[in-house]
Amino acid sequence: MSGGKARFWEDVWLQDSNLKSLYPRLYTLSLDQGKTVRELGVWEEDRWRWRLSWRRDKFEWEGNMENELISSLSLGRLYQDAQDYLFWKEDSKGMFSVKSAYSLLAQHQTHEVMDNVFGLLWQSKATPKTLVTAWRILLDRLPTNDNLIRRGIQVNSPLCALCGLSDESSQHVFLECAQGQRVWSRCYRWIGILGANNKDIRSHFVNFSLVHLSSTQNQVWRGLWAAIVRSIWEPRNQVVFRGGIPDADEVFQNAQLWSWLWLKHKTTGFTYAFSDWLLNPNHCLSAVI
Repeated sequence: MSGGKARFWEDVWLQDSNLKSLYPRLYTLSLDQGKTVRELGVWEEDRWRWRLSWRRDKFEWEGNMENELISSLSLGRLYQDAQDYLFWKEDSKGMFSVKSAYSLLAQHQTHEVMDNVFGLLWQSKATPKTLVTAWRILLDRLPTNDNLIRRGIQVNSPLCALCGLSDESSQHVFLECAQGQRVWSRCYRWIGILGANNKDIRSHFVNFSLVHLSSTQNQVWRGLWAAIVRSIWEPRNQVVFRGGIPDADEVFQNAQLWSWLWLKHKTTGFTYAFSDWLLNPNHCLSAVI
């Protein structure tokens, strides 16, 4: 493609979703909203150079998101003399048909979940560092062994650093690994519910809600999800780089602490002690309005 017709942020031209949905924070900071792909760079000696403009200097965590964006952009291919055209991705030849449209509508609920996942994430109540880690997990951008191998980086073993039984992927580390499952089990027992099996990490996040909580209270609850996956990933790195030993109780306690600290410092009128949060989370959540 040449990028002359596709809008950089708003159209689906690089991945399965538009960049506005994948990087909503950067979209709000961008001065290039509504511009085409070709308007956001120049050709220099047969090489395409991106030139993105921002409303202000970015915080460190926002800069990390920009680095992820630039890495994603490297997957695309632009050509000076190419023509842009619409491609119907539900057909191998890119041709629209009623049959393929019906099939797409039948899968609408699944697509709706995927389209909504990043909106739900950025509404979640957690620190920026915690949300960025969760965001990278949902994008499958963490340096798990399978991602490193896919990028041509040599690793000592493709196996999970936490259990050593299966190839290490985000899906495995956070949902399938026995270590991760023990952490989620502690979470479900703590709140007093039965956990449900989910086929992928995004569905797990979207379905991480409680029916008796309000929308705002579930934003806090999903913030705990983000804290849990961050608390799983950090000891995984300690195992890899420092020879640490993972402990499910410690991992979940860290997530509980991070979520309570957010509530204490960011929620008006939240006066509960950490011990209250540990003993009766439902009561504490009811105080969030």
